[in-house]
Amino acid sequence: MLELIDGLGGPNGQVLAEALGLADIVPEAHAAYRPLVVDAMLFFLERLSPSRLTAITAEQLALPPTTQPTRRLGLLFRRCPTLHKLGQMLARDRRLAPELRENLQELESLEPTTALADIAALIRREWGHVAGLELGSAALAEASVAVVVPFAWRDEGSSEPRQGVFKVLRPGIEAQLHEELAIWSALGVFLEQRCAELGLPVLDYRNTLDSIRKLLAREVQLDHEQVHLARAAAFHAGSPEVIVPRLLPFCTARMTAMERIDGRKVTDSALPLGKRQQLAKTLIEALVAKPFWHPAPSAAVFHADPHAGNLFVTRDGRLAILDWALVTVLSKAQCVAVVQAVAGALTQDEATTVQAIETLGRPSDPTALRAAVAAGLRQVRRGTFPGFGWLMGLLDGLGTAGAIQFPEELTLFRKTLLTLTGVVDDVSGQISVDEVLIRGGLVQCYRELALRGMAPFDSREFGSHLSNADWFRLWAGLPMTAIRYWVETWRDLLKVGYPSMGGGV
Repeated sequence: MLELIDGLGGPNGQVLAEALGLADIVPEAHAAYRPLVVDAMLFFLERLSPSRLTAITAEQLALPPTTQPTRRLGLLFRRCPTLHKLGQMLARDRRLAPELRENLQELESLEPTTALADIAALIRREWGHVAGLELGSAALAEASVAVVVPFAWRDEGSSEPRQGVFKVLRPGIEAQLHEELAIWSALGVFLEQRCAELGLPVLDYRNTLDSIRKLLAREVQLDHEQVHLARAAAFHAGSPEVIVPRLLPFCTARMTAMERIDGRKVTDSALPLGKRQQLAKTLIEALVAKPFWHPAPSAAVFHADPHAGNLFVTRDGRLAILDWALVTVLSKAQCVAVVQAVAGALTQDEATTVQAIETLGRPSDPTALRAAVAAGLRQVRRGTFPGFGWLMGLLDGLGTAGAIQFPEELTLFRKTLLTLTGVVDDVSGQISVDEVLIRGGLVQCYRELALRGMAPFDSREFGSHLSNADWFRLWAGLPMTAIRYWVETWRDLLKVGYPSMGGGV
C-alpha cells in the first residue's frame, strides 16, 4: 500500500483507484464508464489541498491490507463533504453491489467524531450563555456538514425542561466544501473531454454538475434551512402522520435550534409488514404526491435530500422529515407539463407528449426527441403504465442521448425521486411510487369537482394541473384514443410480428 503515495498524480495513479475500488461503483451494465469514474475521482483527489490529501492517504495506509475496497471507499467519502453527500444519494440504489450499498448507508448518519468541547465553543460564540440552557453530554449524530447536539432548557414558569437540538456546522467544513465545489466546477469540462477520448457519449456534465454544485453550496446556509423548516412545518401541519421539527428561539445564521424528535431511520424500523407498507406510502405521499398535487398557484416545493438518515419513524409510528437544507422547486408550468406528458401518453397523442417535454427542457435534437417519444408510446401500448416512472425513464434516455438539456430544478427533482425510490424499496419493496402518486392525483381531482363549475374553462389553477378544457378534450377524444391504440398496435405487429409482409404493406 506504500505505492498509494507514489501513485498519486504520477504514472501509477491507477493504484489508488484500484485500492479504493472505484470501478465497483459502476454496475456491469455500464462497464464502459468505469475508466471515466476512476479518472474523475483521481481528478478530484489530486486537486485537494496537500494537507487533506496527505491525511486521506495516511488513513488508507493505516488500514489493514485485507480491508475491502468498498470499505476504503466509504471511509474516503467521509473525509469529503461533497463525496459524503454523493454516497448518501447512492446508498439505496439497488443497481450497486450490496456490500458497497452497506458501506455507503453508514454515511446516512455517523457516530460523532467532532469534539464536544469544540461544538460547545461554537454554540457559545453564536448565542452566548443562556440561563437555564444545558447542553447534552454527547452529540447525537454527525452528518456531511453538521453536528447535532441535544440540549434542555426551561421556559419561564415551566417546571419541566424542554428538549431540543442544535444543528451546528462542523469546524472547518465551510473551507472544505468551498474547496471541493471549485473542483466540481472544473470536473464537468474534464468529463466531457475524457468522454470524447474514451469514445463515450459526450453528455452535458458541465450544467449537471453545476446544478449539483449549487445545491451542495446550500448545505451550509443554515438560515435558509430555517426558512424551509418553517414552511415545511406549516405545509404538513394538517397531516397527523407526519412531523417536521419546530424551530426554537435560539437560531442564528450559523446555527439552527429545533425540537428534538426521537426515532429510528425508516429503513431500520422493526415494524410488521403492514405498517412498513403504510410507512412507505406515507413517505411517497408526504415527499412527492402532496407537494406535486397541492393546489398552490405558483410552485411545488420538494425535500431534495430524502436519504434514510433524514427520515425517521417515531415511537408512535409517525414519519419525521428532518434536515431541510436542500429543497427543489417545480414551477406551476413544469407541473402542468408533467401532467400533459402523461396525458399525451395515455391518449397516444405524440404531438402533445412532445410539446410537453419541450416545455420541460431545451431540445437540441428534435428528431431524436420525436423518436424517443414514439418509442415511449410504443411501451405504453405494450402494457407499461405511463406514470412518473415511465416519464422519468423517457427523460433520462433523452438526457443521456444529449437530445435535450433540462433545467436545474428538474434534474434535482429526478435525483430526489431516485433517492426516495431506493429508501421506499428498503422500507417495503411492495409499494409502487406511481400507484401512490396516481391515487393522490385522483383524490385531488375529486376534491376539485365543486370548484370547477365556477372556474374559467381554460384555467389550470387546480392541484391536478388540468383545466376544464383539458378534461373536455380527454373525454371527447376517447374514440380517437381507441383508434390510435388499435392502429398503432397493428402497425407494431406488422413491423415486429410479421416481417415477411413488410414489402407488401
